[in-house]
Amino acid sequence: MSRRPPYLPADLPAPTLDPLGRGFWDACRARRLCFQRCAACGTFQHPWTPVCFACRARDWRWEEVPGTGTVFSFTWAHHAATPLLAPYVPYNVSVVEIDGAPGVRLVSNVIDVAEGELAIGLGVRVVFEPVGDLVYPRFRRREAA
Repeated sequence: MSRRPPYLPADLPAPTLDPLGRGFWDACRARRLCFQRCAACGTFQHPWTPVCFACRARDWRWEEVPGTGTVFSFTWAHHAATPLLAPYVPYNVSVVEIDGAPGVRLVSNVIDVAEGELAIGLGVRVVFEPVGDLVYPRFRRREAA
């Protein structure tokens, strides 16, 4: 079985990893989508922070969500921001509203869609893409039920 190349180049600089976000990246490595949730008031939040956005509590946990969502916004990049991206244009950067985590929107990519197929409101599901030392959550179109 041949492995598909990553959606974006494997040698693109990785995000800066901090100890607070370790739960997110560890969950992705295990092919689970998890977000920070306040143990005091139940608010989900992303990006992760040491303090709850809603109640200012400092007690939180990582909670798994279903891995589905809806495209909230997107753009297609037609000009490479770096020479590494030149062979990949056009590519999309999408904001996905995550099911099961009210208020959480994740910036990612919807893979395997053409420009005319990506739309606000499109249902998507997470797929995990290993790139270097990290596993990234990306999305694909959700099949109609």
